Amino acid sequence: MTKQAPSELDQFLSPSVVIDSTHVDVVGFACSHTSNALADRDKAVSLYYAVRDMIRYDPYCINLAAPEMKASATLQAKRGWCVTKAVLLAASCRALSIPARLGFADVRNHLSTERLRRKMKTDLFYWHGYTEMFLDGKWVKATPAFNIELCERFRLLPLEFDGAEDSLYHPFDAEGNRHMEYVNQRGWYADVPLDEIAETFRTEYGSSESESDFIAADFDSDVAAEVKNG
Repeated sequence: MTKQAPSELDQFLSPSVVIDSTHVDVVGFACSHTSNALADRDKAVSLYYAVRDMIRYDPYCINLAAPEMKASATLQAKRGWCVTKAVLLAASCRALSIPARLGFADVRNHLSTERLRRKMKTDLFYWHGYTEMFLDGKWVKATPAFNIELCERFRLLPLEFDGAEDSLYHPFDAEGNRHMEYVNQRGWYADVPLDEIAETFRTEYGSSESESDFIAADFDSDVAAEVKNG
C-alpha cells in the first residue's frame, strides 16, 4: 500500500480556528481517553467512542458562528450536532498527531422530530458531517454523531468503529425500517467550510442557524415524545 508523503498530511495535523486541536481542553480530552492505548488505531477507536457517547447529539444547537463550532466549545457544552461532533473527533486526533479531516454528505435521515420536520420541511439533511482519520496508511471514515442512549431510544443500531473499516450509517434501524440514505457526497475538507454550509442552509432551509423555535426547545424531551407517539 502506498503511503502519502508527510508533507501531504501536514494540513490534517495543524489546528484551525474551528478545529482547535491545541486547546488545553481538547488536548486533555484526547489524552485522558487514550491513556491505555499505544497504537494510533487504538487511540482513534477510543476517541471515537468518547465523542460518540460523552457528547450528546442535539440538532437543535446548530450555530454556524466559528466560536460555537469549535471543538473546545462542544466539549464545554457536552452536546453537539453531527458536524461539531465530527470536528471534536478530528481535533482530538490531531492533538495526538493522528491526521484527521472532515467528510460531508447530504443524507436522507429518518431520525427526526416533529419540530425538526416543521422547521426543515424535508427529511434531507444537507452537509451531514463525519470524520476521516489516516490510520495504517489509509483514510478511514467514522460517524460519531448518535450517542448510545439516543440509539436505544430510537431503536437504532449503534455504529461501531474498529479503526480499520469505514463506519457510516446503517440504511435500516434495528427493526428493519429505513434509517439513513446517502444521496450526495460533498467530499473531504481540512477545515469546516462555514460559508458554504451557511449558504446551503439559507437556500434550502431559509436560515443559516436555528431560529427562535429551537431556543426554548429540548431535543431529548422531543425524542421522548416522538418515541411515545410512535
